[in-house]
Amino acid sequence: MLLTLQSAVEDIKESHTTEVSKIARIAAHGSLMGARGNSGVILSQIFRGFGNAVQQKSELDPAELAQAFEEAANAAYRAVIKPTEGTILSVAREAGRSAVAAAHEAGVTPADVIKAAAAGAKVAVEKTPSQLKILQEAGVVDAGGYGLQIMLEGMVRSVEETGAEALAPPPPRVAAQSALELPEEGWGYCTEFLIKGEALDVERLREEIAALGNSALVVGEPDLVKVHVHTDDPSRVIALASSHGRIDRLSVGDMSSQHRRIRQESSVGAQVAAGGRPPQAAAQPARANGVGLVTVVSGPGLVEIFRGLGADATVEGGQTMNPSTQDMLAAVESVPYDEVVLLPNNRNVVLAAAQVPGLSGKRVQVVPTESVPQGIAAIVAFNPERPVDQNLQEMRKAAGHVQTIEVTHAVRDSRSNGLRVKKGDVIALINDKLKHAGADYGSVVRAALDGIKAADYELVTIYRGLQATDVEAEKLSEAIRGRFPGLEVELQAGGQEHYPFILSVE
Repeated sequence: MLLTLQSAVEDIKESHTTEVSKIARIAAHGSLMGARGNSGVILSQIFRGFGNAVQQKSELDPAELAQAFEEAANAAYRAVIKPTEGTILSVAREAGRSAVAAAHEAGVTPADVIKAAAAGAKVAVEKTPSQLKILQEAGVVDAGGYGLQIMLEGMVRSVEETGAEALAPPPPRVAAQSALELPEEGWGYCTEFLIKGEALDVERLREEIAALGNSALVVGEPDLVKVHVHTDDPSRVIALASSHGRIDRLSVGDMSSQHRRIRQESSVGAQVAAGGRPPQAAAQPARANGVGLVTVVSGPGLVEIFRGLGADATVEGGQTMNPSTQDMLAAVESVPYDEVVLLPNNRNVVLAAAQVPGLSGKRVQVVPTESVPQGIAAIVAFNPERPVDQNLQEMRKAAGHVQTIEVTHAVRDSRSNGLRVKKGDVIALINDKLKHAGADYGSVVRAALDGIKAADYELVTIYRGLQATDVEAEKLSEAIRGRFPGLEVELQAGGQEHYPFILSVE
């Protein structure tokens, strides 16, 4: 929702108009272009409904403003194929109703109407657990609805001449994916994109795409349509959409994998990092085989490691900040090679990376590395003198021989894979699965290394993250050497977030 709102704000900043109808139209278009996630798409339709209601108006009286709030909610409901109460839809509707009721009172001002809408939204947010069973069971309120409430309270602050009260504090818990149980059939893939064309049939597209998944939102105009759908077969959705027009801003996220990882780690808050950072290019000498290398990685130390090993461009991303397909496509297009190997280096990024070859005019090969250690092993195996097919074979083989141990802290009590974890425990994930928990880094890492029979390997590389000190890193290195005297142990500054230590065992 934040990214959706920012997109609208950026478009408004570029305009010098002061007419409310023009500003509303710009906000509707900007939010549609930048809409991300289910709530983001619905928010864009709230802007659209508001904009439609204020056309040809340079300013609004209380009744007109209230009518615009009401139409904003109506437009959002019309956009959703199967509206669900207890979501941002319910909050938008109650905000509109409260605004209309306030507009009928004597002496009311536009500011009073906005305050009424915000108050109605707050009441509606508090009701969401009683409307949606999954929220009630998790003990949370709807996050999208709460986001809309905050926006309306922000409007109050912006129009109050005497200063407004502070924004309402957040409810005790706001709905997050980590609080919900995984449905038996899985979450599927959150697939989002724009379709650009001429005379696009929005209704037909809505029917066709709704048949391929759930939580489908298909909105827009004859020349621009935004699609959001949860599906088990994103390639089928993309192929269908491509038959209608040109695909732009494609983003595909594996929600089932994200959900499982969040529950296993119990240490990383769920965030929709739909956007990413611009690719960082590294100057590399021209290669004899004419093949470029692009990697996804986060952390200044790790970025430098990949650059030193030959990466031509890096896309900032990883856990909790998965880059979009568009981000990776931009990085691929930025390197001076017609053939490119792409390393996603995170399980949640692999699927989005797999869409890049179909969108680029270059020959793009994806080596589906699921962790940073796998990515480093793969790029080390790359030989600039070898043809790409042989390189791909060796890179995949090298990645498959690496064991990854990720070490972090639990932020709450939980139970996973039969392991009871307490808040504050040090936990270790082995190849993305929670396996060990304990009181300190040394004991947990030793248990993890014992579990994979590290004595049978040759090298352990420790990548220190931002949350670990040099002293802790050296202490961990010595503990490993003491336990496994036959292992070579290397220590590198990774600078990654969320994981104090990532270990590569090979």
